[in-house]
Amino acid sequence: MREIDGRWLYYMFLAGTRKVVANQERLNRINVFPVKDGDTGANMAFTLSAVVESIRPERPYKRMLDQIAETAMLNARGNSGIIFSQFLFGISSETAERSSVSVGPFSASVKNAVRYIYRAVADPVEGTLLTIVRTWADFIDAKRHQVDDFGQLFIDSEAILEKTLAETPLQLDALAKANVVDAGANAFVYFIDGIIECIRKKSIRHLVKSTTDTPAYENLEDGMPTESHVPQEVAFRYCTEAMMRDVSLDHSRLSDILSAHGDSVVVAGAAKASRLHVHTSHPDRLFDTLQDCGTITFQKADDMLRQSQVIHDRKWKIALVTDSACDLSPALIDDYQIHMLPINIYFGDNHYLDKITMRPEQFYRRIDEGGKYPKTAQVNEIAFSNLYTFLTAHYDAVIAVHLTAKFSGTYFSSCKAAETISRARGKPIRVIDSKNVSGALGLIVLRIAQAIEKGSAVEAIVDQASRWVDDTRILVSVSTLKYMVRGGRVSPLKGLLANLLNLNPIVSMDADGHSMVFGKTFSQKANMKKVMGYINRTSRNRPIWNYIIMHANNRPAADWYARQMMALTANPPVAEVNISPVIGASAGLGAASVAFMFD
Repeated sequence: MREIDGRWLYYMFLAGTRKVVANQERLNRINVFPVKDGDTGANMAFTLSAVVESIRPERPYKRMLDQIAETAMLNARGNSGIIFSQFLFGISSETAERSSVSVGPFSASVKNAVRYIYRAVADPVEGTLLTIVRTWADFIDAKRHQVDDFGQLFIDSEAILEKTLAETPLQLDALAKANVVDAGANAFVYFIDGIIECIRKKSIRHLVKSTTDTPAYENLEDGMPTESHVPQEVAFRYCTEAMMRDVSLDHSRLSDILSAHGDSVVVAGAAKASRLHVHTSHPDRLFDTLQDCGTITFQKADDMLRQSQVIHDRKWKIALVTDSACDLSPALIDDYQIHMLPINIYFGDNHYLDKITMRPEQFYRRIDEGGKYPKTAQVNEIAFSNLYTFLTAHYDAVIAVHLTAKFSGTYFSSCKAAETISRARGKPIRVIDSKNVSGALGLIVLRIAQAIEKGSAVEAIVDQASRWVDDTRILVSVSTLKYMVRGGRVSPLKGLLANLLNLNPIVSMDADGHSMVFGKTFSQKANMKKVMGYINRTSRNRPIWNYIIMHANNRPAADWYARQMMALTANPPVAEVNISPVIGASAGLGAASVAFMFD
């Protein structure tokens, strides 16, 4: 193998990917740096798999390499995934146009690509993926004048990989304390090991099936950290990633902005397409700063605190999942360790995550700004599959509750993922259509959380949930129909007529999960009085279990509702929150709402 073309490059990449995928769970288990969030294996497997699934082998080497690098950058996940994608970007950038490549030019491109990954990381730490890539690249470069065969070159590099990986605990105290090697570095070793297996067989037939060989360099009992039961303090809550196009800032300035908001900063790619990674507790503030610096085409924010709790400090045996249309206080969500997947929000071409990278206060501040009206998009099946795979590794069962299926495909995405993962894992995942939104969804989730806390069985909770769904109501006092018109929920003609007549609707949900006009008056104040009149009448013979007050930047209206409900029930609201942006896009600025559940 004195030269390789694009086809061999693809199949070598595929072989390396298969090896990483086969060992992703072990990589998750030994993941302790920079935080014990147990997702390095999953992130690397996702990054690499996205490449081989998105492209097809082509003969020209440079064209194939460019496609691999670009696809990896677009789909990179996690710190290690983005660093690895930057390494591929560096190799691609350092490779001239050619149909095939020999050892010399290949080695030079690998060696020169190392500076790309060190430049991308704001605070490089040795004993990690950086170290093993640099050491391997130095070895490859040193051999370029001695070896002209790719097979021999890769096979000879096995020893240096094994040695460098084994030494990572000597360079990082966190690894030594847990008695593990670095997970990102180990993933790179698996990747190269898979390529070596492919070279030795000189055939692609074995790639049809995923390899299940015993992991190389398995020198730790069970591959488990010695102190895996000890939670790690999470300095910054969210592992935040983004793809930005046409960035107006230089690399250094962009890195400085990210560093001001957290740590583990990686800025990969170039101004035309930059991939960002940072650990931060306030991703909303970060993207508020970056909103005018380029187009944010993709965002992801993993809750590392919740991940750490799942692995080291979970309270119960049943996991509870919902989406960001659920309006509960952050304190309740944290107390019950509820897993919330954010629905997507788009302001023009800019992508945000509901309640994570776009908080309600920011959303309502921007809703009347010029430009396109915000649109929403469901949580996709892949996001649910990743979450359910993670949760079923640690819980006996999962219950998921989502906003009404009549508003979003989120419920159906969850169902499809649940069916697949439940069958693969052999654990029950039950998905419930709340037929509701906002605080009403929040009350159903809270009731289920309390049932889990009491130790109720999964099927018993699911059976009770249908009654809780039926016993929940929400009434929204809309201040104006203009937002429903702009969001497409009301026709412009109806909006115009309502405006001419000065009508303000009260919106509720019917038994099937459709929105309906409950009533209408000539002012929001009259609306709110009508809502309270209805609640007073219906609660005479049916006591209220709990209630939530919601508003869209309308604190006075929320306070009025709270006083009225307090007088009626003699209890304060279980939560008083700003309405989720994904619901506020329809309800509009100034809306106020009460959700309640009968006992």
